[in-house]
Amino acid sequence: MKKFFLGLLSTLLVVSLLPFSGNAAKAQESDVDLWNAVKPLETTVTFLNTGAHPDDERSDFLAYLSRGLGVKTSSLIGNRGEGGQNEIGDELGNGLGIIRSREMIEAAKITGVKAFHLSETTSDAIYDFGFSKSPEDTLAQWGEDLTYERLIRFIRTYQPDIVMPSFRNVDSQHGHHRAMEILSERAFKDAADPAIFPEQLKEGLSVWQVKKLYLPAESKEQTETSIEIGMFDPIYQMSYPQLGEQSRFMHKSQGMGNNIPVAPRQINLELLYSAVGDNAELFAGVPYNFKEWSQQLPKTENDLKVHFTKLQGKLDSIVSAYPSKEQVFEQSQSTLKEVRNLQNKTKQSKLSAALKNDLLHKLSIKEEQLQTASFTASQLDVSASSEFNILTKGQTTNVTVTLKNNGKQKLHNVSADLLVPEGWNITSKNKTTHLAPGESKQISYQVVVPEDAEYYHAYKTPAIQAAVTYESTGTKTSQIKDLNGTIAVLPDVGLTLSPEDIVVNTADIQEAIPVTVKVKNYRDGAAQSSVALKAPEGWKVSPSNAEVTFSSQLEEKSIDFTLAPPKDIKAGDFKIAAEAAVNGKTFNSTVQTINYDHIGTFYYEYPAQVNGVAFELLKNDSLKIGYVESGFDKVADYLNNAGLNVTKLTEADLKTADLSQYDSIVVGIRAYLSRADLIANNERLKEYVYNGGHLVVQYHKPGDGWNKDTTAPYPLTIGNPSIKWRVTDENAKVTVLQPDSPLFNYPNKITDSDWDHWIQERGLYYPMDWDNHYETFVRMNDPGEDPFDGGILMAKYGQGTYLYTNLVFYRQIQGQVPGGYRIFTNLISYGASN
Repeated sequence: MKKFFLGLLSTLLVVSLLPFSGNAAKAQESDVDLWNAVKPLETTVTFLNTGAHPDDERSDFLAYLSRGLGVKTSSLIGNRGEGGQNEIGDELGNGLGIIRSREMIEAAKITGVKAFHLSETTSDAIYDFGFSKSPEDTLAQWGEDLTYERLIRFIRTYQPDIVMPSFRNVDSQHGHHRAMEILSERAFKDAADPAIFPEQLKEGLSVWQVKKLYLPAESKEQTETSIEIGMFDPIYQMSYPQLGEQSRFMHKSQGMGNNIPVAPRQINLELLYSAVGDNAELFAGVPYNFKEWSQQLPKTENDLKVHFTKLQGKLDSIVSAYPSKEQVFEQSQSTLKEVRNLQNKTKQSKLSAALKNDLLHKLSIKEEQLQTASFTASQLDVSASSEFNILTKGQTTNVTVTLKNNGKQKLHNVSADLLVPEGWNITSKNKTTHLAPGESKQISYQVVVPEDAEYYHAYKTPAIQAAVTYESTGTKTSQIKDLNGTIAVLPDVGLTLSPEDIVVNTADIQEAIPVTVKVKNYRDGAAQSSVALKAPEGWKVSPSNAEVTFSSQLEEKSIDFTLAPPKDIKAGDFKIAAEAAVNGKTFNSTVQTINYDHIGTFYYEYPAQVNGVAFELLKNDSLKIGYVESGFDKVADYLNNAGLNVTKLTEADLKTADLSQYDSIVVGIRAYLSRADLIANNERLKEYVYNGGHLVVQYHKPGDGWNKDTTAPYPLTIGNPSIKWRVTDENAKVTVLQPDSPLFNYPNKITDSDWDHWIQERGLYYPMDWDNHYETFVRMNDPGEDPFDGGILMAKYGQGTYLYTNLVFYRQIQGQVPGGYRIFTNLISYGASN
């Protein structure tokens, strides 16, 4: 504890100097990478933050723990954020989950926090199914036993000293957050109980007793300890909350991150459980370093006591050697040897099993950290790349690892071995070398991908990695390096269908439905493929198949097919699959490329098929609709594909076009956030309504450029906090308040069945207050809660009408829910019904 308070005092002293120093305090350029490597040597504490979604980590506090104190800090997140919204693209579901998972990894690099998930794969049982107000509902959908088994397994593997859920189990919180808090709290006792998931112990895991479990305090009464984290760090040239915000900027799909000043900030905690006494100070009762661990040893182990005390002295000396790379390197190598020797001594000691396990675990962490410190200080530059980043089964690629010694010491027996899945064939020459200062070496490999290789998955370990090893002072040091870019084994060809979702209108069955198949060649070089669509019985497909010839990898060609549904098609779902034959093998996958500058390039493979639904959709064929796209939904495309006449409105259209040509104009979800031109031309839209137009505005968040007094023709306030203003039960009973309104009768007669089979939720960000010019049309609520009447609001304004709806029509339409199409078609047809 003394060390902790001294560190706190010194950082507070830095804060006191801020008005005089600023950037001028930076006497010399900080070596951030080296500091990141050596700082963790000061302490043996491990800290685990648990949450439900990527971005749930307490970034400011974790930055303080990891970067400020060197504590080994991790975030364990339940799902991948698949059910959220996307503020940078149109990926939803698993594609969005991949983005958010990678954003969390990139954010963690800034704070030094390792990111983990309970969800193991795409469409995992622990899925972000949307907002939940109930932890019971959450765990029922995730599978409580499955989720808890994975949590206990992680705790027994990671062995954290301190655990802190990000949120408390209170009714103002997301049900997912509450579920993770409940399980984290339960795990404090159960992870140490051999009767809980005993099969894990048979697999080689050990029980683990978390030392302390804290909750974030939300009131003065809950606060048992407070920690100041707002201090400025001269290494990073920012405060820890600022460092946390830098990491949150990486969550771009959620629009996170704020620019904040250096300012005091307190983290208030409640100690819920402790196995080491009732002192609520964060590290009280938890050995902070090996010197304090030595005090836990019995008198019979005096030799070990001395060794652990001396070890911490050597670790502290490495930190003190910063910023000298040469000293850090030499001391890291010698101390690494000491750690390995001490591991053997500890294994052979007569310590209790629990204490021996603790010490060996802490030593293994220090072994890893020392190797990182040595590598960073060595200035060994490693660059590993593959001739082809996209591979197919049976392909051969050349991998080159370039090693350059930029340091001042000679490195002996430098080698780079490739790590690949079992069954892959590797050949190489000149694997081991000595590198003098300034010397470089290139090691080449030939890698053959087996015919039974697994296809790429964004959540799995990369297919090819380089394990780089060197020796110095008789000690071997290793690090695993990823190759440049994403290495992906993909199908020989990928098939992307457009549209992927189609509607067959049983009231006006289309004679021909065009479907385009884009075929992309992932093979190295030329290839030939025969492509066909497999439709249900009674459908006609033209052409029956098509031949495609490629001359190079990543070449893409399009094939136009025409589908003719049967005249007697029944209402219901159907699928049409795409297949491609290449060299006698059949491929039937869509490969979605996910590429953003802040995360890199990744792929999501899923079945290549059209998801279809047949139902009756009455529509006014003369209706002309303008659509202000936000980039967050695809509703305009889906309506066009369903046979409605929709024109996407550009910035120029909003500014100068004759808007009166449209019977209705629709504003996409959250468009006031993404379209500055919409805000700039909002008065033109209101003028369009005043002159007789019909405007339909879909849901927005309070902060989406929405002005409660001026955005709509009359005041309309969006609910805040948002958790209180939503109906998450997609099966919630809906009461139509004005059943005779054209909204429920033209052109479709809306019945109770149109509210069936909705997905994810009914509505979110409900209005909480509105002017009395607005009429209400529907009422609904989650079980046990008061009803909301604001799901559809409409007001006459001049000669026209303004309609605001926060019901999630975009999810229903893009999810092929017939009632969503029918109700939304009525909403946008209202102007033509009068």
